[in-house]
Amino acid sequence: MGELDRRSRRPYGGNLPMKSLSPALQAHLDDGTTTLAWCWRITRVDGVSFGFTDHDRTLSFDGTDFEPESGLTASEVRSGSDLSVDAQDAEGVLTSDRITETDILDGRWDNGEVEVWRVNWTDTSQRVLMRRGAIGQIRRGRLAFVAEVRSLAHVLGQTVGRTFQATCDAALGDARCGVDLEGPAYKGTGAVIDLLRDRSFTASGLGGFASGWFTFGTLDWTSGANAGRRTEVLGHDVTDGIAVLTLLEAPVRSIADGDAFTIRAGCDKRMETCGAKFANTVNFRGFPHIPGQDAVLRYATKDGGHEGSVL
Repeated sequence: MGELDRRSRRPYGGNLPMKSLSPALQAHLDDGTTTLAWCWRITRVDGVSFGFTDHDRTLSFDGTDFEPESGLTASEVRSGSDLSVDAQDAEGVLTSDRITETDILDGRWDNGEVEVWRVNWTDTSQRVLMRRGAIGQIRRGRLAFVAEVRSLAHVLGQTVGRTFQATCDAALGDARCGVDLEGPAYKGTGAVIDLLRDRSFTASGLGGFASGWFTFGTLDWTSGANAGRRTEVLGHDVTDGIAVLTLLEAPVRSIADGDAFTIRAGCDKRMETCGAKFANTVNFRGFPHIPGQDAVLRYATKDGGHEGSVL
């Protein structure tokens, strides 16, 4: 991206909202010889903030130190006058100790809040906030990554409100559901006995639970390389009295024998399960009697058939 247009006080292209520049920064731009750098402040969803700059020394302002030579560079800022989602790519190599491939794979950088600043590196009080956004898709390799920085307009594309569907739209254990997943009936602890595949293993400590009890539930690792991380359970089977767990996705770090975990029951969102497994029909948040897609195939007959079912 080029320098700020000194006449219009906005980036070349003319589509970004007009920026309000301080008199000192405007005077610096009007001088003809500029000392400008890019600074990025990224606040992850866990609240941890990081600063990066393409300058060759550390820049500091607003309580953040912006790390130099982090390998982070940015494409031009693209913005339109409509409500479409604008994007900028931030490309870099994994040279910073604070950007690790493991953290990227763990999703710790997903949807992080991003501020993009243009700063006079000789006097950081002369700066302008170019845009705010959020980290979107991250494409990564062994030595480099490209992170998409989406504009705030991406929030307008998110679905807001409830969905009319036969199954429940509440998350098991939340305020709308009301089930206490900390109760002994819905919570268990165990450890890995033997690894079957990269995301499937036998486990101890779950002998008192029926097969399928933890299917669609969650598992929190309490020891081992994955300690502190949560994953979803795809399947829970019992073979010869031994629990076999299959995770939805393989963890970033390998599972090892003896890794301990806490696991909580799952729900398939059907009304029958809500009543039989959790005795919680009163809080069911679906519409079990809503007509299904087969309703459009029905037609009247004397025998009452032809309801769209398989013949």
